Amino acid sequence: MDTDKKLSITQWAIEDRPREKLLYQGSMSLTTAELIAILLGSGNNTESAVDLAKRIYQSHNNDLASLFKTTIKELKQFKGIGEAKAVTIVASFELARRYNTAKEGKAPEAIRSSSDAHRVIAPVLTGLNHEEFWMISLSQSLKTIAKHKIGQGGIAATYVDIRLVLQKAILDNATSIIICHNHPSGTRSISNQDKAITLKIKTAANLVDIQLHDHIIITDDSYVSFADEGIL
Repeated sequence: MDTDKKLSITQWAIEDRPREKLLYQGSMSLTTAELIAILLGSGNNTESAVDLAKRIYQSHNNDLASLFKTTIKELKQFKGIGEAKAVTIVASFELARRYNTAKEGKAPEAIRSSSDAHRVIAPVLTGLNHEEFWMISLSQSLKTIAKHKIGQGGIAATYVDIRLVLQKAILDNATSIIICHNHPSGTRSISNQDKAITLKIKTAANLVDIQLHDHIIITDDSYVSFADEGIL
């Protein structure tokens, strides 16, 4: 029997303990599982924090992008993880997302291209495990007036209330809008449903003299623009 697996972290050699390893060798020396173990603080009565962390990571096929989409509910399914530990892990992932956003630089004042729109909306639509639909209200000079969440659904679809889109745009005194949603699956393909809702919103917006500037579909590492594709 391999008795090493039953040893708690406090029984390990000091240089093998995650916290001490970080202190003396730096954060880069730790594996992803060891970093997660530090967030956990402890394991359960059959697993050390590192073993538990490895199991959590393996449940996402050792894919950090997938792990970043985990929820508090999902984490609490693991023995030894209560609400406090789950909240700590999810909060750390959100900090990482915000760091990446800040690293990309300040969002543009005016949206003059699809890349500008992506920089404005990506922070709220990347790293999600469900679909959300947002709109950006623009002024005459194409400056962002406001961003609004219009709807939220599952991994494949979101109900969109067109009346709510128009209401928000009118209250913002917007002259044009950009609609946006994410594809948690990672696909950049534009579905017939995507095209249909775009046409409905464009037609409705035209009735109140508001231009639909673009429809942006966001994935975790890319995007596709209806305007760029010549669909709008």
